[in-house]
Amino acid sequence: MGPTLNAVTAAAAKAVPRVLVTVAQVAGSAPREPGAKMLITQYHAFDTIGGGHLEMRATDIAREMLAMPLGEARAERRLERFPLGPSLGQCCGGVVHLAFERIMPEAGDHFATLARRWRDGQDSWRLISLDSVTAPALYDGGGALLSGPGPALLPKLGPGVACKVRVDERGKQWLVDSCLPYRRRLVLFGAGHVGAAIVRALAELPCQVTWVDERDDMFPAALPANVRVEATDTPEAVVAQADAGTTFLVLTHSHALDQLLSEHILRRGDFAWFGLIGSQTKRTQFERRLRERGISAERLNDMVCPIGLPGIKDKAPAVIAVSVAAQLLQVWEALDQAALPGATSAAPSASGTAATATPAECLS
Repeated sequence: MGPTLNAVTAAAAKAVPRVLVTVAQVAGSAPREPGAKMLITQYHAFDTIGGGHLEMRATDIAREMLAMPLGEARAERRLERFPLGPSLGQCCGGVVHLAFERIMPEAGDHFATLARRWRDGQDSWRLISLDSVTAPALYDGGGALLSGPGPALLPKLGPGVACKVRVDERGKQWLVDSCLPYRRRLVLFGAGHVGAAIVRALAELPCQVTWVDERDDMFPAALPANVRVEATDTPEAVVAQADAGTTFLVLTHSHALDQLLSEHILRRGDFAWFGLIGSQTKRTQFERRLRERGISAERLNDMVCPIGLPGIKDKAPAVIAVSVAAQLLQVWEALDQAALPGATSAAPSASGTAATATPAECLS
């Protein structure tokens, strides 16, 4: 919900009338997953629920709601069903249920709290009545009520379920919707041309980036919302402080610093993935030096170097950034799949790409 939440709070600050559209349920193939959102005002739209006729129809409904007088349930909350093939001519062929929620001025505190919790890395859940204009309730990650009218405890939806429509004993419909901070964490060392390009490529992707360099003047004044800067003379301390399951990417201006960081990362052993910019020659040199410092061959196999997807030869920073961003998405999605209930195989390490020439191979 990150980009949409930013748009909601920005619109709230200006008292702009708006409707939040959420993909509430999906049956069969659909362009977006449950929980996907877009915000619609009279003249603008933010984010997407998949484009095409579905999004055009959602925009029409939202603006129709904005034109209606307040106080009527149909002007403030709706749940609409869209068969994509028969009614909209989209070849996905599934059925999408969209929840429409007109954001009232008095909901400003609700969304400000939600945004603060999201920035602080706290899970939140919302409970929204789809049949009345009752204010939404806000819950913490454990399901305890934080604010608004609602039961004291919100039953959990189950693993991997981020959004769902529930029907109570009176037949009333409720949207249970999550607002979860990004689970994917990347610590990126190096604020040079390639590091800056990678940060730009990741700006709108679902991840949290900690960008580390000792040269404070290398960081741009304006940063993406998902990026936090760490200007420090002891970057190895950032390695030690990172959470288990963090992704590391090392591409500093110094081979000696690259080696130091590589050693600290590999000694941890609890990272999700570790990539090091450089050529196959650099990898060979680092393997020899790190073995001399007590790093096992098995642990060295967890170091991905060169980085980037195979088959892309261009060494321009922007090209490398796209290649590495795609590689990170592959890694993160594999990890997500491996974490699902019933998963039978470990997530691939993506290290199989290391022996193939990549855009970043000769830059370090």
